[in-house]
Amino acid sequence: MVSKGDIWWVSIGLNIGSEIYGKDRLFSRPAIIYKKLAHGFYFIIPATSKPQEGSWYVSFNYQENTSVACLHQARAIDHRRLSNKIGTIDEADFKLVKQGFGKLYGI
Repeated sequence: MVSKGDIWWVSIGLNIGSEIYGKDRLFSRPAIIYKKLAHGFYFIIPATSKPQEGSWYVSFNYQENTSVACLHQARAIDHRRLSNKIGTIDEADFKLVKQGFGKLYGI
């Protein structure tokens, strides 16, 4: 079952230019499930462990480490891109991600 705030390995795919892509042969990376859009269709925000600064990024804690949500790389994906659930972002950090997303996109 997929829920908002979950962190999943997502097969982002090989992208173009400065688009974020994943690691390994599946081009996977962790991503936060931001919202369910429809049956089997989700809006996700990719994450990285590399420190980043700016309005496009929001830091959050995960498994005693700091991770960063890459707000400018948010996208809709089909459920078949989801590999396995690796955890859940805590409610306070998810709220920070939502606030950062709202500020960045004027919502």
